[in-house]
Order: sequence, then structure tokens, then C-alpha cells
Amino acid sequence: MAIKARVLAAVTRFVAVLLVPIAFCRAPGHARFLACQWALGMRFPAEDLRGLTPETLAAFTHARAEAFWRDRQLIGLTSGYRDAAQQHQIFTAEVQRTGSVTAARRRVLPPQESSHVRGLALDVRPTEGARWLEQHGGRYGLYRIYDNEWWHFEYRTVAPVRLPHPDASAWLSEHGAAYGLCQIYGNEPWHDALRSDADDSWPPRYADPADDPRTQP
Repeated sequence: MAIKARVLAAVTRFVAVLLVPIAFCRAPGHARFLACQWALGMRFPAEDLRGLTPETLAAFTHARAEAFWRDRQLIGLTSGYRDAAQQHQIFTAEVQRTGSVTAARRRVLPPQESSHVRGLALDVRPTEGARWLEQHGGRYGLYRIYDNEWWHFEYRTVAPVRLPHPDASAWLSEHGAAYGLCQIYGNEPWHDALRSDADDSWPPRYADPADDPRTQP
């Protein structure tokens, strides 16, 4: 599989180079950017960028263009925008699989809480691309949100606090003020805003990276 992935990546880069002259005719000032998106679209034909907010879409496409041309990293979209019905179906299936709403919420959020439904969330692949995005995505407002989901990123205007799992956001909503954390509404990122009376302690983060991207918040 590793050899196959390297071959496909090399072919994708070769195709992108071939597409640059065509892209130049379409958009002279953005030929490499456009050629990259075309090539990645062929490499990951199932990805669907529709429904993302304009800011999220721009951040993602420009970030992966930099990864592609500068560092030879490919980043594809596994799942982006989901409507409420689809998110509800995923959440219900996870509840049935785990037998518990609480357990399901550690992997999937209901529609009213999911950033996928709001067009702000991105599930990406492969792991190397996700690692690049975790290291460099902040320049574009893209951040990994959960310890247990290496593939899940969200567009935020302020760098968020990394949470151990999706259900931790509910915990923060209820208890965050006691730890000196406040929430910025709109994009709803979390940031450190330590009060003078805040306790320095913080619930330990989980170190449980997941390998199954079939269900995401």
C-alpha cells in the first residue's frame, strides 16, 4: 500500500505539472494553484467541496496548494459539509453501534453541534497530509480540533484549545469558566483567557489517536 501511495502521489504531481499550461490559459495569475486543484480532484475523485463556507473553502484549497508545490504533500478531502439529516444518520448509527449516547458523542456529534453541518469542518487524508496540515494549517485558520481524530480540522479565526474528543466541547461549555477558558462566538473557537482566580489545573488530555475515519463529528 505504501508503494502504491507513493506511485499515485508521483503520478498526481506529474499530472499537475502537465496541467499548468492549460491552467495558465484559464487563470494566468493562478495557474499552479488551479493545476493543483485539478490534479488533486483526479487523485481523490470522491471528494466534494460543495457546502463549505467560502472562508473554509479558500483556506483549504490554498493550504493544500502550498503543501503540494512546496513540500510535495497531497491532501484530499474525505468529508466536508454534511446536511443535518446526514449528520443525524451518522450520529444515530454510532449510538446504535456503541449502545450509548455518551460513548457515541466521543466520536460523533449530533447535527445541532456539528461543525460539518455549518460548513466549517474538514476530514482529510492521508495521514501524511493531515500531519502537514496540523503543522502548517494555522497560517490559513485550519486547526486540528480533537486528540482522538487526526483527520478532523476546522476553520477558526482564533487558534482553539485542542480537545481530547468531540464530547469535551460540551464539558467546556459547562465547566470551562472554572478553568479560565472562554468561548468566542461566531466561529466558536476556544482560547486561553486565564482569569486571575483561575485554577492552573486542566483535565488531562487523552492520547488515543483513532485510525478509523468512518465516523467523525
